[in-house]
Amino acid sequence: MNKRYLLVTGGAGFIGSNFINYYCKKYPDAALLNVDKLTYAGSLSNVSNLEHYENYQFVQGDIADAAFVDRLFNDYPIDGVINFAAESHVDRSIEDARSFIETNVLGTQVLLQTAKRDWEMRGKLKENRFHQISTDEVYGSLDTDGKFHEHTPYDPRNPYSASKAGANLLVKSFGHTYGMNIVISSSSNNYGPRQHEEKLIPTIISNALKQQPIPIYGDGENIRDWLYVEDHCRALDFIYHGGQAMESYNVGGGNELKNIELAGEICEILDQTCPQEKGELNSYKELITFTEDRLGHDRRYAVDDTKLRNSLGWQPEVTIEQGLQETVNWYVRQWAQPSR
Repeated sequence: MNKRYLLVTGGAGFIGSNFINYYCKKYPDAALLNVDKLTYAGSLSNVSNLEHYENYQFVQGDIADAAFVDRLFNDYPIDGVINFAAESHVDRSIEDARSFIETNVLGTQVLLQTAKRDWEMRGKLKENRFHQISTDEVYGSLDTDGKFHEHTPYDPRNPYSASKAGANLLVKSFGHTYGMNIVISSSSNNYGPRQHEEKLIPTIISNALKQQPIPIYGDGENIRDWLYVEDHCRALDFIYHGGQAMESYNVGGGNELKNIELAGEICEILDQTCPQEKGELNSYKELITFTEDRLGHDRRYAVDDTKLRNSLGWQPEVTIEQGLQETVNWYVRQWAQPSR
């Protein structure tokens, strides 16, 4: 087997599937191995269009299963790993953190240990790259001013972000201890096609289309920086291929919005895209409903991605207006069907 495989874990989920679609289109001759456990958040429909790619393969499995990961590295000459696989829904982590520790921490450890052993045996420990996909939530919460930078101390506030912070520290430790070629990227909130409907933006769109209350936590003043998923995929391409070993890179969209502002903008787009019939709502905004705040709800996230922009030349290409319109259009096509 002469192909050199890039292993992408969690490639049937939101960001992972968008990255695989981006990568296969940009690098059609690259051999890519997609591994996903196919939990509630992963769907093969997200990558079904790639079945005709000769160099693309999917294998279902759990990265926390050491025997399964060993077989992967025995069966495929894996020369790079991009680890998207993660439990990522904060509300679910508050209800029960166990699966988050198993996948996000133990799964990352298993991947690292197996890659380290395989690459060391093949004399490629410093050549092959392990890219850990993380989140700005590991940094904690911000007040009204300032942004997270790569050296901001970790201060996770919920089980999900704590599990991601722990995974990041494991990745760094394998770089320092064994000399593995590791990089870490932490992004702001992603949005776009293929996101699970439990997340905020799909929930807003879905509930609006069903004319159900649109739930907004607390007072709606929590602020997030929104990054279109395709811009994130481009950034990951830059970092995986051009980032410096042992470095961390923040990826931001430069689009800070309060949750209530975001909901309002999406409703305005829906008012134009799917106008109400006479006698119904004047605007989808009438469905916005404030609910009890989430436990440990961080007030504001914002990342400083100057390092990525200056050192690798990346910058986002999709404006928030374009991105939200594309996102709404995609979900309307998915959900506004007669069968729904």
